[in-house]
Amino acid sequence: MTALPPRQKIIPCLWFDKQAEEAVSFYVSLLPDSRIDAVIRSPGDYPSGKSGDVLLVEFTLAGTRYTALNGGPHFTFTEAISLQIDCEDQAEVDRLTDALSAVPEAEQCGWVKDRYGLSWQIVPYAMNRYLADPDPAVRQRVFAAMMEMKRLNIAELERAARG
Repeated sequence: MTALPPRQKIIPCLWFDKQAEEAVSFYVSLLPDSRIDAVIRSPGDYPSGKSGDVLLVEFTLAGTRYTALNGGPHFTFTEAISLQIDCEDQAEVDRLTDALSAVPEAEQCGWVKDRYGLSWQIVPYAMNRYLADPDPAVRQRVFAAMMEMKRLNIAELERAARG
């Protein structure tokens, strides 16, 4: 029997047509503490696949467990849900934006859409610190600067915070 990863009460499930394993392989290549935990093949035919096809991929992404399901073309991702990545510095923001953004016209305020249609928020930790500043003028300036950006730029956010 395969050993299961540590328990997590809530495990988000991402619905793909048939590319769950490909997408997960890509995602785990981008972030530390990420891995494929299990690839589960269907024991029988199902509406969107055959016996032996990859049905589920259980994976850990930056320490959080997820499941990817090859559920067929019935549902697609929308911007109503996204995964946010807390970035340490501009190099990480740039690396992840370059890797994940497949629809440049969808970029806005650090949001990107990947080649599978999943939306991501590539956010430097500094931005949330500025948006939580006790000075409302700092919050307003940082927010206004962010609203003008496609890719978030830490140096510009810092300049806005300083006024």
